[in-house]
Amino acid sequence: MTPSLDDRIARASQLALKFPAAAGLLEFYRELALFQKPILADLRATGETDVRLLARYFPALIHLVYRKGTEQLASFGAQHLRDSKDCENLLLSSWEGGIANHAAADPVGLFFARVLLQPYAEYLASRGDVRPDGAGSSCPFCNSRPVAGVLRGEGNGAKRWLLCSLCSTEWPFRRVLCPNCGEENKDKLPIYTAEQIGSVRVDACDTCQTYLKSIDLTTDGHAVPVVDEIATVALNIWAEEHGYSKLEANLLGM
Repeated sequence: MTPSLDDRIARASQLALKFPAAAGLLEFYRELALFQKPILADLRATGETDVRLLARYFPALIHLVYRKGTEQLASFGAQHLRDSKDCENLLLSSWEGGIANHAAADPVGLFFARVLLQPYAEYLASRGDVRPDGAGSSCPFCNSRPVAGVLRGEGNGAKRWLLCSLCSTEWPFRRVLCPNCGEENKDKLPIYTAEQIGSVRVDACDTCQTYLKSIDLTTDGHAVPVVDEIATVALNIWAEEHGYSKLEANLLGM
């Protein structure tokens, strides 16, 4: 079951106390989740599916970023997102082009698009008939890449699921398999953990040099994967210092 935005907001506040080094990131994420909550409620109430209608939320988002975000984000919003047509074009290109295929796109523009497209995609996924069994390494609903893995108890062990970076869909995925290149030799798929962050680990691949963090719900049943992934930014730093690149950035671009 996808944690609600209320669950994510509460978890961000809780983890900001547990991980002081990530408190600023978690506070910004919390503000963004609070911003996304009424958008999701509006979509559920109206049933709107035209992605261009999300452009009306840009002024409030730009104001939020000006108050709580970085100077780079605020500058982009002021320079490029004042015209409603520019906002619509950003939404359309990000959604119709597939936010998963954004290698050449401006990461700052993608941040703004993602903030609005996440509740939109989550709403559409909740209405759709998503069949996760047999899915590959991209989301079976929106084709975006996973932002994290999730380990859920099953039998005497744990089954791995992948968590979509856009619509929050989860789908089962083999544990000994790289979601980026398909490597299945366990000797080339090292797992790294930190003693002080026992419920989150780095699943790396020495073949393609990518990594994905996995949140182990058998260790911490209160974890909210999308939030715990942001809180454990120390693992990102460690992985990247050791030559690994993250498979997919989270909402904050990390």
